[in-house]
Amino acid sequence: MDYKKTKAPITTITRDLAEYEKISGNIYGCCVITAKRANQISVEIKQELSKKLEEFASYSDNLEEIFENREQIEISRFYEKLPKPTLIALDEFIEGKLFYTINGTHEE
Repeated sequence: MDYKKTKAPITTITRDLAEYEKISGNIYGCCVITAKRANQISVEIKQELSKKLEEFASYSDNLEEIFENREQIEISRFYEKLPKPTLIALDEFIEGKLFYTINGTHEE
């Protein structure tokens, strides 16, 4: 998924719990669903970042050869500015983009 185009807020905002309860019928179920999705998003972002930074990996043991790589810094800053995985998961949940099952029943 392309997390660069997400419309999730970058900062934490106050949420109305009644809104989540209307969607899922159970506020605790909502928390579990979004937490699991946030873990998935976190793993995907970490793998993507690691893959991009692997190109800049230096395999020499000489500390004198370590230098500042502007492109590597820009990539790291970009990923730092992305919304947190929890905020992305909550946004997906509210917009109805998550599919989940509860006790064998399929939900959207």
